[in-house]
Amino acid sequence: MAALGIPQNTIHILQKYDFHFQKKYGQNFLIDSNVLAKIIDAARITKEDFVLEIGPGIGTMTQYLCENAYQVMAVEIDENLIPILNDTLSAYDNITIVHDDILKMDLTKAVREKNGGRPVKVVANLPYYITTPIVMALLENHMPLESITVMVQKEVADRMRAKPGTKEYGALSLAVQYYAEAEVIANVPPNCFIPRPNVGSAVIRLTCHKEKKVTVRDEEFLFRVIRASFNQRRKTLQNGLGNDAGLPVTKEQAASAIAQMGLPPAVRGERLSLQEFAELSDILQTDSMK
Repeated sequence: MAALGIPQNTIHILQKYDFHFQKKYGQNFLIDSNVLAKIIDAARITKEDFVLEIGPGIGTMTQYLCENAYQVMAVEIDENLIPILNDTLSAYDNITIVHDDILKMDLTKAVREKNGGRPVKVVANLPYYITTPIVMALLENHMPLESITVMVQKEVADRMRAKPGTKEYGALSLAVQYYAEAEVIANVPPNCFIPRPNVGSAVIRLTCHKEKKVTVRDEEFLFRVIRASFNQRRKTLQNGLGNDAGLPVTKEQAASAIAQMGLPPAVRGERLSLQEFAELSDILQTDSMK
């Protein structure tokens, strides 16, 4: 089977199957073999690895994964792509093609059945409209996960690795940092895709922590505090927490917790580190239970 990292081979397959891109699935296929090689290298794929690929498209990156990994499970939501994948990946016996929505799958069960519960590496060229829900679902799933190496919108990659005090810093930055170490591997221009997206892209690797960097009494409560702190960025932390209907915290309790931590009364959420949010969460939870 011809390598799909070469643009003319991709075009040939699309024409052969009269494939039409569907906007609802955010389909942009990679056509740059150098970028594909960078992704495989960044993901550190070896012959020992079980790889979960999300959105394989016509199988461009899947071919690279099959060449380098022990086993690959590729999950594709678009049923029109399944016969194409069966064709382009027919030379490989270490691939399982699954027609499903990744957000509706029982990933823990699928991984247990296919990989005996050992850690998985995720590799994907993610649809930009649904990047954050997919990444968060993977991180929050608590399945055995070693790393996530994904192509995302550059702006999202910047938010994932943002530090306190920057305009990119927010709930996504903190959530990613809670579970993993984020590193941007490469910036990728629009001309590396067919069709060309309207924005720049980046390859980011999230290496999952073997042990959590912060300890917190209640993980779910921590993330409720974080979301409330960024729902209205221009508000002070005290007002953001006190005005959030989904958080059992009064403005007085918020003010007391902020003072207890030695922070200024008008501090905003974007100034707090993950460690400080963990401390704040524990104080607030104690106060709200009184």
